[in-house]
Amino acid sequence: MTTIAPEMQIASLPDSLDRIYRTITRNLSDALRAEAHLPEAAPETGPCLALERMEYAFQITPFERDILLLCAGASLESRFAKACAAIHNDTHATWPTFGLALAMLDDPHWSAISRTRPLRYWKLIEVSANHTLLNAPLRIDERVLQFLMDVPTSDEHLEAMVRPLPSVAGERRRYADVIYHAARHWSSPQQGKLHPVLLVGGHESDRQAVFEELCYATGLRPYTLDAAALPTSPCDLEPLARLWTREAVLTGAGLYITTASLENTCSLSVFLDSLRTPVAVEAAHGSPIEHIEGVRVHVPTLDASGRKALWAESLGPLAAQMNGQLDRLAEYFQFDEQSIRAAAVHARDANDPDPARATWRICREHARRSLDLLATRIEPRAKWQDLILPATQMETLRQLAAHVRQRAVVHEAWGFADKHARGLGLSVLFAGASGTGKTMAAEVLAGELDLDLYQIDLSAVVSKYIGETEKNLRRIFMAAEKSGSVLLFDEADALFGKRSEVRDSHDRYANLEISYLLQQMESYRGIAILTTNMQHALDPAFLRRIRFLVQFPFPDATARRQIWERIFPAATPAGTLNFDQLAQLNVSGGAIRNIAIHAAFLAAEDSSPVEMRHLLAAARTEYQKMEKPLTTAETRGWV
Repeated sequence: MTTIAPEMQIASLPDSLDRIYRTITRNLSDALRAEAHLPEAAPETGPCLALERMEYAFQITPFERDILLLCAGASLESRFAKACAAIHNDTHATWPTFGLALAMLDDPHWSAISRTRPLRYWKLIEVSANHTLLNAPLRIDERVLQFLMDVPTSDEHLEAMVRPLPSVAGERRRYADVIYHAARHWSSPQQGKLHPVLLVGGHESDRQAVFEELCYATGLRPYTLDAAALPTSPCDLEPLARLWTREAVLTGAGLYITTASLENTCSLSVFLDSLRTPVAVEAAHGSPIEHIEGVRVHVPTLDASGRKALWAESLGPLAAQMNGQLDRLAEYFQFDEQSIRAAAVHARDANDPDPARATWRICREHARRSLDLLATRIEPRAKWQDLILPATQMETLRQLAAHVRQRAVVHEAWGFADKHARGLGLSVLFAGASGTGKTMAAEVLAGELDLDLYQIDLSAVVSKYIGETEKNLRRIFMAAEKSGSVLLFDEADALFGKRSEVRDSHDRYANLEISYLLQQMESYRGIAILTTNMQHALDPAFLRRIRFLVQFPFPDATARRQIWERIFPAATPAGTLNFDQLAQLNVSGGAIRNIAIHAAFLAAEDSSPVEMRHLLAAARTEYQKMEKPLTTAETRGWV
């Protein structure tokens, strides 16, 4: 198999068609030139550097070079067609063939027509079908001809899959070590093979920025390919790899392969094994891409102090008006450099009298993009006064809010983030019966902290297919890590249940899912609130990773009265309501809300204020739904 030289510096290309023509005529044999009645070759005015580049890179012999030039001449000049027809003694046979080349060109050798030799292996020429090999018409590949003619273009077979990236100017200092390591590998192939560079970790934009800087440092043109677009058949992958290798040689290009939407690594591995040119592959932490053979280069991620410095630089004079909020921005929103600069531009353009609040709002809106497709956003409306809980639980919730507000101080200023790499997130478990206020408490906290609240739909997360649940959860945790949002896992026992004794393969994979979840919770740096009404079903190892555990008790009569007193909006017309009698209903806060809303509709239908009779009718409906009898003790004295 022909090998490609590792040097990828771009040579100067020929200036005009005249030079190409002179090069072609100079290398054709005297016999062919005589048959075509062509003039003597024009004196050389300069080297054909494009041709020299192809000779060197593809390691073609002088005879193979002359075949290539013969085909180029036939495509560019009608007199070549006449010469071919004269040699074939057939006015219709106006094309070059291998037979003609072997007979008329200098230093012929049979191996030139082999599929393993450069002309056919790299598809520098095309051999027409339905003919014997010696008599088959030959045509130079269009992309190769355009390269020789210095026509700026690209291979039409690659355009739908491979696109150019913007060339950068300059070098980011925080990437200097990474770029040096990768550049050394690209310039020193191991045992004749150029393994891919795996850009591991960091944000997606950081990995691409490293690749762009790497191409700038090595003089390559950056291109990108989505691995999910690769064909699945090896019969299609090999020709595609050859086409890209040829294109990379012709243009001096480096390829960056993105893998965010990749489901299976088999096609990517086959494609990489067939490439002979510089390539880099993005590999997020925990993804299967990390296991591909290659040179691993770890991309640095901005820490909180780095994000703060970048915020200050990007905001410019506006940073002085942030009222000390830069630390909070840097801690909550784990943005990459590109996101920070984009948010800062919007903040400067907003011209808001309160730039700190405006910048915070812009960051929230920017962060939503990563989670809106993975979870359901809940608009926090509940306030502290809407929560009816014992004093102990209320105090715990306020402490929880303080933990979130002071993260920047404790983690960064006081050094806890440097001392402890894991367990820096805030995991909270709300345990209690349905309707006792767990989701409302999550709303209150999100509103108090001015953060978005996302509810995770377990039906979209849990899958019967092996590995799918872990993949879905990884996507959610990765998006939440960047966004600073509050995650709400309702019915957490469905995800974090106890590991069981392994009796079959289903038990083994179920236990693996739980173990993976525990690892994610340990390393997660954000805020996760989990609710359950079956605390006993949770895995003990999960409970160990919980920072706060808040029990939501079933409301007693005093608590129920307080809930009834606050359940109706101020605009709701209410008649004479006896809250002591309403508190006799032995139901949760969620059921009280349902009864109140149903009674309001009944009253609106009667065109009257909400009365006890409406509430009684609504209570009967709610009890029927709960399959619970409405006792006389609960409605004594109502009507």
